[in-house]
Amino acid sequence: MASMIMKLGSKSEVFHRDGQTWLCSTGLPSDLVVEVGEIVFRLHKFPLLSRSQVIENRINDYSSEDDEKCVLQFHDLPGGAKTFLLVAKFCYGIRLELTALNIVGIRCAAEYLQMTEDRGDGNLIMLSESFLNEMFGHWTDMIKALETCKEFLPYSEELHIVSRCIDSLAMKACADTNLFSWPLPENGIAQCPEGNRVLWNGICSTAKPQPLTEDWWYEDASLLRLSSYKRLILAVESRGMKPERIAGSVVHYAKRHLPLLCRQSSFQGRNHAAPRSLVSHPSDADQRNLLEEIVALVPTQKGATPTNFLLRLLRTSMVLQARPSCQDKLEKQIGAQLDQAALEDLLIPNIGYSMETLYDIDCVQRILDHFARVDNKPLDPSNYSIDEGQLMGGSHPLTPMTMVATLVDGYLAEVAPDVNLKLPKFQSLAAVIPDYARPLNDGIYRAIDIYLKAHPWLPDSEREQICSLMNCQKLSLEASTHATQNERLPLRVIVQVLFFEQLRLRTSIAGWLFVSDNLENSQNPNGNLANAGNNTRVGAVRDHLVEADDIMERISELEKECLGMKEELEKLVKAKRGWNLFLKKFGFRSKSKSIDPKTVKSGLLIQKNQSP
Repeated sequence: MASMIMKLGSKSEVFHRDGQTWLCSTGLPSDLVVEVGEIVFRLHKFPLLSRSQVIENRINDYSSEDDEKCVLQFHDLPGGAKTFLLVAKFCYGIRLELTALNIVGIRCAAEYLQMTEDRGDGNLIMLSESFLNEMFGHWTDMIKALETCKEFLPYSEELHIVSRCIDSLAMKACADTNLFSWPLPENGIAQCPEGNRVLWNGICSTAKPQPLTEDWWYEDASLLRLSSYKRLILAVESRGMKPERIAGSVVHYAKRHLPLLCRQSSFQGRNHAAPRSLVSHPSDADQRNLLEEIVALVPTQKGATPTNFLLRLLRTSMVLQARPSCQDKLEKQIGAQLDQAALEDLLIPNIGYSMETLYDIDCVQRILDHFARVDNKPLDPSNYSIDEGQLMGGSHPLTPMTMVATLVDGYLAEVAPDVNLKLPKFQSLAAVIPDYARPLNDGIYRAIDIYLKAHPWLPDSEREQICSLMNCQKLSLEASTHATQNERLPLRVIVQVLFFEQLRLRTSIAGWLFVSDNLENSQNPNGNLANAGNNTRVGAVRDHLVEADDIMERISELEKECLGMKEELEKLVKAKRGWNLFLKKFGFRSKSKSIDPKTVKSGLLIQKNQSP
């Protein structure tokens, strides 16, 4: 329903404009002057007072020396001169076209002028209400009418036009999309599926109507001003709409009205059209207020709103310097679903006053702390134990904590090259993740190695301190091989890696030999295998034995390397002792304590005995 034409008379050119004055050429001299703002209407008393109680009262109350000239002023008329012209045409019985763009103004003006049925049947209040009731069944017309309501406040609110539009829109948005076919034709062109023929009368030739998608109303709702949109979101929420659908609409609205949000990232929401170019860019203050209102509309249910969108909102709020409460809400909501985040979205540039680091480490630390508080269910660490197959590249069970552990390790590797990143901040981020959440420690080892490479001036004590963040027993074979040749690691850590690698290889070989013995015992006395399945198993064992020979050679090499490191360590200790004797002889005192080779050896043996 684009419009409704009321043809109440045959004269359509009765009114004409001369500058700032509207004249009514009926052949009779004007006896009434109506001033609406800067526009003057020269009309006649009877057509107006016969339809309006207010105009009749004003005319009766008007006192002037010259009775032929009656001047009325309606400067506060809803809609101003534009709407009064339509009202005047209605009073004169001239053709009047009601549309979604002018119906609100006409209804408010009719109420203002008290154009009720007491002044005659089919008066303007009744006709405009009738049109509104029909319009509430058409989505597009309601959107247009709702946007015009802001020009007629507070009358549009008092007449409940806004609330009725909101309720009707919410009812249609929450309705089951399977009950709808294709939308009503816009601009005379029917919307039909691709490949279907459109008939001359606008009826689609498809046999079965195609259902609408759940986001069909997002684009139209994004055209609303903020106050109307907020009321629509609250209305659909009260009607039980899923939080995911509400979040999708909020994302679409934010992308359209927050240009800075789009510039901060390349966020592309699924199933959403790209935002149209805005004619005027709002100021930072307007964007800040709009962002804070949008954040208040974001559903709080975990997982309802995409985490990457929340992170981009957080980044934009920092740029716009939104209120701390706004940023705190975003951080808590991101922390609750951090396992759904991507690494590139977590790299938030530091725009604070200190600018100590390239990325905002403190913000990520707060998000991690929120996640740790949410995901604090008591878990059995034995469920996270790993075996040889997982260390050799197998899979391990994914949980929110293990996914966040991978995310944190990747984040640490990205921020580690920053020379301004202090060791306590690096340790604080890594320590949030418990040991059982890292089935493999390759990620944290890579981050530590990058940090040591970017901070070569760290003393041995701090190097050992940062290396204590990883569990050498949980390194894969590839990572262990790399660590044994890594000169940036402390010697004590390298010895631990060698010890656990030897222990792992010995355990694997023992397991293969045990399987081989069991298969040999299952053979027949004639030397034949019981069945064809045993032949396959024996072949597999032979392959393992061939691999075991190579592994034994690797063990021998590792033992030689370990022995060489021990000898080098003893030489360093002996050299240090000789230097201490030289200093004592000449009266100097050494602040460092000497290291006893026996103590070192005993410490290694203790570590070996205590290892599983």
